Amino acid sequence: MERYPNLKNSDLEIYNLIQKESEYESTTLKMIASESYASYSVLEACGSMLTDKYAEGYPNARYYEGNEFVDQIENLAIERAKLLFKSEHVNVQPYSGSPANQAVYRALLKTGDKVMGMPVPSGGHLTHGWKVNFSGIDYTQIPYGPDPSNGRFDMDEIRKTAKIERPRMIWVGATAYPHKIEYKDFADIANEIEAYLVADIAHINALIIAGVHPDPVPYCDIVTSTSHKMLRGPRAGFILSKIEDRYQSNYHSDSKLNLAKRIDRAVFPGLQGGPHLHIIAGMAVAFKEALTDEFKNYGIQIVKNAKKLANALLDKGWQLAGGGTDTHLLILDFRKEQFTGKEAADALAKSGIIANFNMVPGDHRSPFVTSGVRLGTPSLTAMGMKENEMERVADWIDRVLKNINNIGAHTTNIRNEIAEFCSQFKIPGIRE
Repeated sequence: MERYPNLKNSDLEIYNLIQKESEYESTTLKMIASESYASYSVLEACGSMLTDKYAEGYPNARYYEGNEFVDQIENLAIERAKLLFKSEHVNVQPYSGSPANQAVYRALLKTGDKVMGMPVPSGGHLTHGWKVNFSGIDYTQIPYGPDPSNGRFDMDEIRKTAKIERPRMIWVGATAYPHKIEYKDFADIANEIEAYLVADIAHINALIIAGVHPDPVPYCDIVTSTSHKMLRGPRAGFILSKIEDRYQSNYHSDSKLNLAKRIDRAVFPGLQGGPHLHIIAGMAVAFKEALTDEFKNYGIQIVKNAKKLANALLDKGWQLAGGGTDTHLLILDFRKEQFTGKEAADALAKSGIIANFNMVPGDHRSPFVTSGVRLGTPSLTAMGMKENEMERVADWIDRVLKNINNIGAHTTNIRNEIAEFCSQFKIPGIRE
């Protein structure tokens, strides 16, 4: 049965563009580390008539009547997330990851407060205090990051900086850090200086669920995440938190409220209006899928695939930032090469390997060209690929990079090989 027949009849232009994107994703290796594939079930929930629903407020405390069933939907999403992450409190209303992080600032800090976080060039996120983002404009970032010499955190140096600067909050999370994060070590530092500890697990939540990455929930006051990326849900955010505030004081205007209530108030009415119930329904579906053994095995395989790909590329003589990976991503390091990360990413994309250029620790090139390319395995793993397939992927990457100055002569052959290769696999939400 043809998908989207009504859309085809009502808006052929949009229908055709969606079909082209679907075909593109079906014939290329999607290796963007922050992407994967949502299931048909998630897509169905997100495309449901819940799009029409306005339900400002929280379950059993709405500002509109007629929300009996959507209350049940939001409560299901909350309870499933609590079970999945073993969290005391969950808010599923943030529209995405950045609004979720913004709510944390509003709940905990005053304008101008010091925040310790990783700068974007070091592998951090915009909302962890980067200068062009609200978090770096309204608050003062105290930067930390991996040691350029080995690509890993130097916890002694981070502790030293924290004790000198005494930030009120420490962010722990990254967009391009290929190693495990030891939350207990950061918690020890946060406790020493009486700072809130907040983990952003948007990029690694499936690994935590699968038990192949340390769990931040026991150590952090608040944990934020997205439900897209490797969790394979809709594009949205959510916040996990303790209920009680261990630094209860008169510092904040809402300090008489417990931590959970302050988070809820920061999301609504602090930042947002009506929640997106169709998206929350999709989140509930994704959380249910993530509670299965099948999903846990997917998370385990993501890391196996990343490690196999990393080792295969190392064997072919390519350098990796940090020497390898413990997670879902690896970063090719071209600091010693004549070509840039941007040039490499462009050549890979033309050949059917979709990645992004990325800075590496100690990068001497500008953020607009960089010396690295970030590669992720969540999407390939969702398609059913395993270690043997990673060998073939490494071969294609190697062929592209070794012929980067004459890639035009090789692009068509590699592109066709990859398209034929992809046709052998199911693709959630596209070709199940």
